[in-house]
Amino acid sequence: MSHLVKPQSLPRRLLRTPQDLIAAGLAPPSQHDALQAVAQHYATAIPPAFLDLIEHPNDPIGIQVIPTPAELEVTPEERSDPIGDDALSPVPGIVHRYADRALLKPLLVCPLYCRFCFRREHVGPDGGLLDDAALERALEWLRTHPQIQEVILTGGDPLMLSARRLGQIMDALSAMPHVTTIRLHTRVPVAAPERVTEALLDTLESDKAVWMAVHINHARELSEPAKACLKQIVRRGIPLLGQSVLLRGVNDSEDALEALFRGMVAARMRPYYLHQLDPAPGTARFHVPVEEGQRLLAGLRGRVTGLAWPTYVLDIPGGYGKVPLGPGYVDGPRTVRDPEGKTHNLDRL
Repeated sequence: MSHLVKPQSLPRRLLRTPQDLIAAGLAPPSQHDALQAVAQHYATAIPPAFLDLIEHPNDPIGIQVIPTPAELEVTPEERSDPIGDDALSPVPGIVHRYADRALLKPLLVCPLYCRFCFRREHVGPDGGLLDDAALERALEWLRTHPQIQEVILTGGDPLMLSARRLGQIMDALSAMPHVTTIRLHTRVPVAAPERVTEALLDTLESDKAVWMAVHINHARELSEPAKACLKQIVRRGIPLLGQSVLLRGVNDSEDALEALFRGMVAARMRPYYLHQLDPAPGTARFHVPVEEGQRLLAGLRGRVTGLAWPTYVLDIPGGYGKVPLGPGYVDGPRTVRDPEGKTHNLDRL
């Protein structure tokens, strides 16, 4: 696939099927049957805004979203629910992993389907929209658990909801006295920025603290339409956080991470988490060892502003929660290393 060239004139529509991918020059005709086999397990969606960013199928944008037969190769350590969402779901649509916060998943639909997604066994165009009764049960669970101070809207992607539905959810959460913070996790501003309309932004008005975490893995995802969309969100007073996954072939170099994090800061977005890849089925080609990730982050320390240095985290498989992976700078009880690798005795400081 590395020598394929995308046609200059492409339809402005969502690409979903192997036929769509072949017509767009993103896969060879010889792979049709193999890609059809992948499609039986995992959804594909490449929206026009993301398609515009793909220069060739194996570039850092293309490999995130173009399916490949390698996805059907599962290694022993991979699992269908790598971070234990299912076991921690007291009612459909809720995941309760930490005492003071909970996930609310009102749908399992995304603007695009990343080939490394840790929920790839569940998300898809036909997946998981909570009906009125199920949504009310999820909201009632939140109402009756006063220890929940933060609700994280995820999925799927909450910005794929209609303005009416999202507004209904925001109003319900805003009316809960114990909820102080509402966070939305989304890929829409970079994948389908046209969805972020004034009407949708109106629904995010709340007396609660509203934050938005945007999933971005490569600096080129910060296109001009994406940056304009993010500016709209910032103008509404919503702080932006950046989330990324460390991915082989996408951002596994100091230069790529530096460009990504600098781009986020320039867009008024604070790089928040760099995630170690979760071991979802068929994702081994994206894996970067933890030791390599630590070296990459260490290489950026002192090279970029602290504003552009996220926490490198692992979501421990099985549902045990996120932990920081470093890199560390403490060499002993009283010794630290600076960004250049020199050691310093704390007794002298």
